[in-house]
This record gives sequence, C-alpha cells and structure tokens, in this order.
Amino acid sequence: MRLALLGGGTIARLVLQNLRQGALPGIEVVAVMGRGAASRGAVLAGEYGVEYAPGLQALCAAKPDVVLEAASHDAVRAYLVPVLAAGSSAIVLSAGALVDDALRAEAEAAARGSGALLYVPSGGIGALDALKGACAAGEVEVSIQVAKPPAAWKKIDYVESLGVDLDSLATATTLFDGPARAGVPHFPQNVNIAAVLSLAGVGFDRTLLRVVADPALTRNTHTISVSARTGRFTIVLENVPAPDNPKTAWLACYSALAALKELASPARYGT
Repeated sequence: MRLALLGGGTIARLVLQNLRQGALPGIEVVAVMGRGAASRGAVLAGEYGVEYAPGLQALCAAKPDVVLEAASHDAVRAYLVPVLAAGSSAIVLSAGALVDDALRAEAEAAARGSGALLYVPSGGIGALDALKGACAAGEVEVSIQVAKPPAAWKKIDYVESLGVDLDSLATATTLFDGPARAGVPHFPQNVNIAAVLSLAGVGFDRTLLRVVADPALTRNTHTISVSARTGRFTIVLENVPAPDNPKTAWLACYSALAALKELASPARYGT
C-alpha cells in the first residue's frame, strides 16, 4: 500500500518510526507533504529519507493509494476533495472539518466517483460499534463530555474570548455546552472526537457536546453517554496526552496506525 502523509507532526513521525521498526508491513510511504520547504513536513521527510511533496500536484504525482491527513481543518478543506477525486483514499483525523455539510457531501461524491474510500477512524474514543448498532434500532440520544487540563485549552481564540484565566482555575469550568455542530468549530485541535461521534451516530445537531477545563485532571477524559431502544451505556476514556502535544490524545495518534493496518489487511475485525 502506497501511503502519503499530509502533515509533519506527532502522528506523521509516529507512522515513520513504526515503519522504520518494521511494524507496518506492506506499507510504503511515498511522500510527506507540508506547508513549505522549512515546514515540519519537509524536515521530517529529510530525516527519514522520504520524498517531500511541496503541494497537491506533487502529492498526487506520487500516486499514493492512501493519504493520511494529520494536519488541520484547513488541510482537510483544501485537499480532501482533490485527493479523493484523484482516486486516492483518505484517512481523515481532523474530522471536525467535516461539520461542513457541503464539504462532506462533496468529499463523499468525489469518493463515489473515483472509487476511493473516505475513512474517519475512531481517534481518541471508543464504543462506536455499539453506537452504530444502537442507531440502527432508532430513537437514540448521544452526548459527550470532553474534559482536559487547562493547558490543553490555551491559545484557542474562542476560549480567549470567554475571558477565562486558565492558569488560575481552581475548579472544573465549562467552556461550551450545546450541539456538536456549534461547538466543534470552536476547538479545531481538541474535539475532533466529537465530530467522529457525530458522524458515526445521530449527526452534529443531535449530538450534545460539553467542553470542560479541569485543573484536577492529568489526562484527557472523555465521557460518552448513549440512551437507545437497545439499552443504555456510558464509557469513560482517560487518555494520556501525546508527549509533545497536550491537545491530542496518545490514543488518537495510535488510532491512525490501527487504521493503516486495517486498510492494508484483507480481513477486518470489530469494526
């Protein structure tokens, strides 16, 4: 499987490290794309001896079977549809960009037209298989609380507009409480999991999202509650933050590896 990496951060490095260690058999990285010659993507490509793609044309010229997006909402908006239209499947980790119904419809149409696959992995959460089963029975209510240490919510325009002093918080503070459609765009790096939950379940308008800054936490804690005709379940995930990025769960990084292994395998279990 010919793989291209869109982005040069934690997840791209993790993929290349595992590839070098022989943990991704049957996968070849044919290109890494970044924002410019001085970008992290370019540096990473040079470090691992992989071709650097300075733009979309170069990325497509590498003829990847799959493009792993681990960059940003902006990258999804700019490159997802052209990549799918060119016949390359896409694994999207910045799933919050897909709150845009028009973009999602265009991407699905491009995938349908070229025969490519649009794949959004589970990221930093679980229980999506149970959620899909519950939705098949109808009458489902879904909510997710995303609670992280205050440092994870720094340098976010929306949080700064609230006037919350994250450095001096003494108790858990709610930063947002409402439909995922309204909340996801406010936190482009932090609540992509809410987008994944919405896409797998009842949609952005019916999925309720609460965002919390909690100084008592050391781990990113996600609480998913589902009530349906099939029953009720609650799952709590206490995720270790990625070593160099407190906004991202380490589990979300490894979900990218799991997605790659699944796509490269002739058999799939538990999906």
